[in-house]
Amino acid sequence: MKVLVIGGGAREHALCRSLSLDPDVTSLHCAPGNAGIADVAELHAVDQLDGAAVAALASRLEADLVVVGPEAPLVAGVADAVRAAGVDCFGPSRQAAELEGSKAFAKDVMAAAGVPTGRSYVCTTAEEADEALDAFGAPYVVKDDGLAAGKGVVVTDDLAAAREHAVACDRVVIEEFLDGPEVSLFAITDGVTVVPLQPAQDFKRALDGDEGPNTGGMGAYSPLPWADPKLVAEVMETVLQPTVDELRRRGTPFSGLLYAGLAITSRGVRVIEFNARFGDPETQVVLARLRTPLGGVLRAAAQGTLADLEPLRWSGDAAVTVVVASHNYPGTPRTGDPVEGLDAVASEDAPYAYVLHAGTKRDGDRVVSAGGRVLSVTATGSDLAQARQRAYAALGRVRLDGGQHRTDIAEKAAGRLRSRL
Repeated sequence: MKVLVIGGGAREHALCRSLSLDPDVTSLHCAPGNAGIADVAELHAVDQLDGAAVAALASRLEADLVVVGPEAPLVAGVADAVRAAGVDCFGPSRQAAELEGSKAFAKDVMAAAGVPTGRSYVCTTAEEADEALDAFGAPYVVKDDGLAAGKGVVVTDDLAAAREHAVACDRVVIEEFLDGPEVSLFAITDGVTVVPLQPAQDFKRALDGDEGPNTGGMGAYSPLPWADPKLVAEVMETVLQPTVDELRRRGTPFSGLLYAGLAITSRGVRVIEFNARFGDPETQVVLARLRTPLGGVLRAAAQGTLADLEPLRWSGDAAVTVVVASHNYPGTPRTGDPVEGLDAVASEDAPYAYVLHAGTKRDGDRVVSAGGRVLSVTATGSDLAQARQRAYAALGRVRLDGGQHRTDIAEKAAGRLRSRL
């Protein structure tokens, strides 16, 4: 099977790494990719938002499967163009991807499907925003209705800051604050059958202790030793399957990766948001634990044959990933800084720890930073404590001038596990 992955972040590196280990994947390509993906796949230049260009590349490569990684190409209809060219594609249509492209659309789908979520208002004027903020009170939750690369959400006790974000957006969703820990649960679906993956938890704030501004994600871990063992089954029954069924009923079937961002509140599970693709950095830890070859699962989703697959197989190991970000992230990140120590990780920490590239590129014989989130250092271990120790040990070999990372990824969860033993 020839596979073409679209995208160039750590999520796509994690996908390419898993696909490269699949014996049925005989040829692996990525566009545009990054410096790390180049080690496992052949890279191609393409405008990933140009559906015609992506479809033409897939046809030229005679790809059997295209996997669209980021949300922006999905919302732009790239998957539709690929399928129109006669190539199997893992990723929802433009219409179905509105589940992530518009938070207002997602709320409408959830209401129709009876999916538990927070109360909300859709606001297009400052007056409407003021009324909604007043109705809910602090903490204020204000979400840009469109795509914002994981940084369009403001959660604050500061009314002025909440209002400033609301009026800066053309359309916002203002909703009630949902208490309790957050969980990310991915599911692969062909529009009918839904196959859940293992849950993970990510860390959205830039600084230790969940301080600082929101980011695209600074780390993640899986499994969740504190979660109810029935959580996945409950979310399947109340969230994932009803959402897929509702989108099919509307004539816009969702085929691809459905990502439910959940809050485990005092009143039960509530959906914070949906995404239409693998999450970053949760993908790094979820795929580190998946033992079923990935290529066949993604192709079955694209072909509508997920019901024929055997149950997924998972490692009993834990996985932790820590993101290394560039100077001034998530503001205006500095780029062009050399990334050093990658060979040391490969020689000293493999196979238990490895580096997944995000914002990197080649500059001669050097790897340099080329974005806000630069690397994800991922490790596995017999439990979260060991996986965490291995991840931070490997990260200690990496050098990036001005680089920043959180030091507390999975720390509380590992402590909870120890206290139960």
